Amino acid sequence: MGGIRGELNMSSNQQLQQRKLAAFARGQGNAHGIYIERAENAELWDVDGRRYIDFGGGIAVVNTGHGHPKVKAAVAAQLERFSHTCVMVTPYESAVALAEKLNAAAPISTKCRTIFVTTGAEAVENSIKIARAHTGRRGVIAFHGGFHGRTNLTMGLTGKVMPYKKSFGPFPAEIYHTPYQMQYHGVSVEAAIDALETLFQVDIDPADVAALIIEPVQGEGGFYPAPDSFLVALREICDRHGIVFIADEIQTGFGRTGKMFCMEHSGVEPDLITQAKGIAGGFPIAAVTGKATIMDAPDPGGLGGTYGGSPLGCAAGLAVLEVIAEEHLVERAHEVGQRFMTHLSKLQQQFPSQVGNIRNRGAMIAMELVREGDGKQADAALTRSLPRRIGAWKARKRGALVTGQHQAVIFR
Repeated sequence: MGGIRGELNMSSNQQLQQRKLAAFARGQGNAHGIYIERAENAELWDVDGRRYIDFGGGIAVVNTGHGHPKVKAAVAAQLERFSHTCVMVTPYESAVALAEKLNAAAPISTKCRTIFVTTGAEAVENSIKIARAHTGRRGVIAFHGGFHGRTNLTMGLTGKVMPYKKSFGPFPAEIYHTPYQMQYHGVSVEAAIDALETLFQVDIDPADVAALIIEPVQGEGGFYPAPDSFLVALREICDRHGIVFIADEIQTGFGRTGKMFCMEHSGVEPDLITQAKGIAGGFPIAAVTGKATIMDAPDPGGLGGTYGGSPLGCAAGLAVLEVIAEEHLVERAHEVGQRFMTHLSKLQQQFPSQVGNIRNRGAMIAMELVREGDGKQADAALTRSLPRRIGAWKARKRGALVTGQHQAVIFR
């Protein structure tokens, strides 16, 4: 009887979490025991009727907000016509139109071409395939702290063991990692470039390197923007040795940093750009866009996938690009970043021993909590306690509550 009473007293969220734990493999966990019933713009409503501000955006996916009317209308209209034929078998105009727009939007001055796949990891894998086909070389250089996906190759590229690589090896050969510039933690641009040059002397001849891949702002690695001077130096090294420069813009693309693509901040042109997440307002689609001379290296049939370039994803992607332009979302990201940095700077001045480095590219914003003002002493306990502290403050102000270890504000 006790077990039955316990189940009856559980909230709908708790019941669903128990069902989920029984049905899902342990490795696919969830940050919150909150189950969403509906969403609109920047807000979520759970199955217990509580309303949240969504700070996660589906992990940087819904840049145009949940359920944007234009995106919904475009997908509904496409669904009335057809949902799938496979763009590699019987293509359709929306895929062509989206490829044309991505080619035009890419911060690359030469003629571009695009391929469509389904996920960000697929985009990264295909960018490496394209670079290897173009150069005839084997090696790939990635950076400490970088994240590029969860497939075997992209885990190999990822420069972070926990939780992405633990227990999953071995990983593909000919992947080399080098330090990412991180001035706050003692890695200057000069030191990072010196380490790359040392790699060429110790581990792989640059003439054997097919590609160098970098996130212009490391996402999972801590929202560290690559300085313009670092990207300029990497571009020069790639040009000198004939290495394909790949910008992984899966997290940073589609207006999130105050530019359509983050590489635009530096004025450095990549050879290839990987895209996903914000491309289609929540519909699964990803892409690689790059210089036509490089993109055309693989033979016909060498690239693709059953669901790549989904008609629903293409329709959503076209609508998302319209919304970004019409609602000035690129400029909005810049404004959001400036507002946050103003307030965080005041907080840093008020608590200099606890608030370490603050940084941003547009709306990609980070603040480090430290002990005694020392960037080498991360204050994990303070970070974990922050939701409870914010919750108490909000409760006094307007009855709001913060829940979980991540930002989720509940309005009753």
